[in-house]
Amino acid sequence: MRFSRVVEASGAVAATRSRTRKTAELGGLLDDATAEEIPTVVAWLSGVIPQGRLGVGWRSLTSLTPTPSESPSLTVAGVDDLFVRLAAAGGPGSVALRQGLLTELFGSATESEQDFLRRLMTGELRQGALAGVMVDAIAKASGQPLDLVRRAHMLTGSLPETASLAVHGGAQALAGVGLQVGRAVAPMLATPADSLADAVAALGPDLVVDFKLDGARIQVHRRDDEIAVYTRSLRDITAAVPDLVEVVRGLPCRTVILDGETLTLDADGRPRPFQDTMSRFGSSGELADDPNGLLRPFFFDCLHLDGIDLIDRPLSERLAALTTVAPGMRIPSVTNPTVAEAERHFDAALAAGHEGVMVKSLAGPYAAGRRGKAWQKVKPVHTIDLVVLGAEWGSGRRTGFLSNLHLGARDPDGGPPIMVGKTFKGLTDALLQWQTDEFGRHETHRDGHTVYLRPEIVVEIELDGVQRSSRYPGGVALRFARVVRYRPDKTVDEADTIDAIRALLP
Repeated sequence: MRFSRVVEASGAVAATRSRTRKTAELGGLLDDATAEEIPTVVAWLSGVIPQGRLGVGWRSLTSLTPTPSESPSLTVAGVDDLFVRLAAAGGPGSVALRQGLLTELFGSATESEQDFLRRLMTGELRQGALAGVMVDAIAKASGQPLDLVRRAHMLTGSLPETASLAVHGGAQALAGVGLQVGRAVAPMLATPADSLADAVAALGPDLVVDFKLDGARIQVHRRDDEIAVYTRSLRDITAAVPDLVEVVRGLPCRTVILDGETLTLDADGRPRPFQDTMSRFGSSGELADDPNGLLRPFFFDCLHLDGIDLIDRPLSERLAALTTVAPGMRIPSVTNPTVAEAERHFDAALAAGHEGVMVKSLAGPYAAGRRGKAWQKVKPVHTIDLVVLGAEWGSGRRTGFLSNLHLGARDPDGGPPIMVGKTFKGLTDALLQWQTDEFGRHETHRDGHTVYLRPEIVVEIELDGVQRSSRYPGGVALRFARVVRYRPDKTVDEADTIDAIRALLP
């Protein structure tokens, strides 16, 4: 297949907001691709390079200025092969080798192909091919049931692998996908509840209410002495968390997959600031000298235990397995509480320094990768996760610091984030210094007052509500927004959508 066919499909997908048209365009592209090409094409149009890191930076790509080719000649296989060679380049002379390969690639590309390549290689390919749309397209092109394709994607966490299974193995291969110890599973997510009483009424009487810890989501896998720890975005952080590895190694089992949270605690048992926990994920893996700097695991689910997959079993059975293997590491919880008992548990969570509670149906299976109604989260104030689009230089005591943040909500159709407001409230001196140092690494351009960023940073915002506004393109504006914390554990694809923001309108 010509590479230009992929680029044309990407442009067509970006040009429409219709999910049906996106699916049809992607499905047509996959129909035209060979079985060998489909996983690569699916990866590219999902903004992913199968080879991972290519050793090519933003500056290297923006400095390339070869004259575009007048006619398309690149193929999918040819570009994929060149990416393989880029990823393999290393050692003495690798810089010159990479530069030569980039010159070869871009010199053979048309203007539209050059633009696509730059955006793909810098992580800025946002043409609207969201995971859900791509799953639909894979089902359409392969002729396989959508439910089977969707389940396989949730369990593999890989669109290219799912596409390959659908095309090469069909329904039998898709249905055969199960949990695999050592392969991360997309985590189940919770839906915000209007109130604690509403959540208890909706999910009761057979339910459990867990503390919602102010920590970082982890998924732990163990097969004998082989242990892996993943973040909510499925990033492998095993090397950075030896304290968690040692805890899991001591559990009385051979194989297990656990879902939970980790955080650092003060001497009095209260959670340290979220940033303290997240800083450990970027460390060298050496244990902290301060014993209170150790990461402590708290688990709330068990998806597999000693050869038995539990993901499709009700939560009550999964919790029984968790109690068997790690009883001392359960998140504080109450089972089948009355509304009054649930409220007391909620108050206890806040008093202990945590975010609130999670209300869960004991009958529900684990909906991997989905925001299921069987889990509902309750917090004392409303918070949302938004994308930082830019920041304005401060004045007065904030002179010299990037201060006022430009905030965007995620476009559910895959377009660029949609601006919904600004805020400079809630920023401590430490956060001002951090964002002034950090934002330059994500800068696209600037003017006299503002530094504009690539949409890569997620920030948690507390607000009193939203109101209709013609000032911003989404038609809504935040009311009394203030920064709670940055969320390095979340990707931009996990930010709240413009539809979720509009749903807050009175």
